[in-house]
Amino acid sequence: MQIYKVGGAVRDRLLGRPVSDIDWLVVGATVEEMHAKGFRPVGADFPVFLHPKTGEEYALARTERKSGRGYGGFTFHASPDVTLEEDLIRRDLTINAMAENDQGTVFDPYHGQADLEHRILRHVSPAFAEDPLRVLRVARFAARYAPLGFRVADETLALMRQIAASGELQALTAERSWKEIERALMEDRPQVFFQVMRDCDALQEMMPELPNEEASLAALVQAAEHHQPLHVRWACLLHTVEPTAIKAVNQRFKAPRECQELAVLMGEFSARADGALDLEPAALLEMLQKFDVYRRPQRFEDFITACEMAALGRGEQTYPQAGYLRGAAAAAREVDVKPLVEAGLTGQALGEALKNKRLEALQAYKH
Repeated sequence: MQIYKVGGAVRDRLLGRPVSDIDWLVVGATVEEMHAKGFRPVGADFPVFLHPKTGEEYALARTERKSGRGYGGFTFHASPDVTLEEDLIRRDLTINAMAENDQGTVFDPYHGQADLEHRILRHVSPAFAEDPLRVLRVARFAARYAPLGFRVADETLALMRQIAASGELQALTAERSWKEIERALMEDRPQVFFQVMRDCDALQEMMPELPNEEASLAALVQAAEHHQPLHVRWACLLHTVEPTAIKAVNQRFKAPRECQELAVLMGEFSARADGALDLEPAALLEMLQKFDVYRRPQRFEDFITACEMAALGRGEQTYPQAGYLRGAAAAAREVDVKPLVEAGLTGQALGEALKNKRLEALQAYKH
């Protein structure tokens, strides 16, 4: 039995980056031997075990073959006879197909170190094209390592185009796709993910709703540079998309609720926010009501931030609408309901009176 660190832990150590998660590979062992050493199996589909003390995952060396569509369409074979090289060749990129033993010796049968040095993201073998999820993974790695100067190899981009043309991307589950998109969005250069997806024709397959890609990515760049959270970045990406199409994208990837809500509101109201300085008080109040700024002030703040990022993406130096909208929300929130209740108003009458008071507050604020 031989145990190796594999994949990202080796790659990032060689790049001088922090290593957070370690994947362990066991060569020359049986399931029974792992049980005998106290390892606990994880699930039924993969030969993966938890270390009895550390809880880290250890996988038996395995081979795989295509047996169906999508990310999960593979049959695995784990055996003590599977070599280190046979296990590594099934991995996606050469920089992820290296192993390291406990003496620190690196095993690199597919020249991952050379590709690290030359800043190349290159597939390990033609089997790369059998897994459509790898299109998204490579695009995400391109975004992650863009600050270091990495690019996708031409031959790998060609295989990614082949996958996009095959229709296999449609077989990916919403959960798997979103996981890659979410990770890519939170990189320092998330726009690279979408640029690579565009360059291999996968963006049109997965997100055909992006009509104004340049403006979308410019807003996303600003959101990343200003370290905005996931839901703001998602809203920035989709801010040029029609509201009905935004809903379709949200549903296709089953985006988290906070992401869905802000993206839809951005699609509906960003143009109104851009023209906020000229809005009539009634239209301004309608927008504030829609955002429920009284009970959910942070959502309106996130919306304003996303509008600011979009404005910066358009090259605007300042966005005075932001301060104006914040002031309007504060003015509406300051209206006290207590005197109306004390006057005996209830139900619909109370609601109408409160709305009128808020409208008066916004009229005073505007002038």
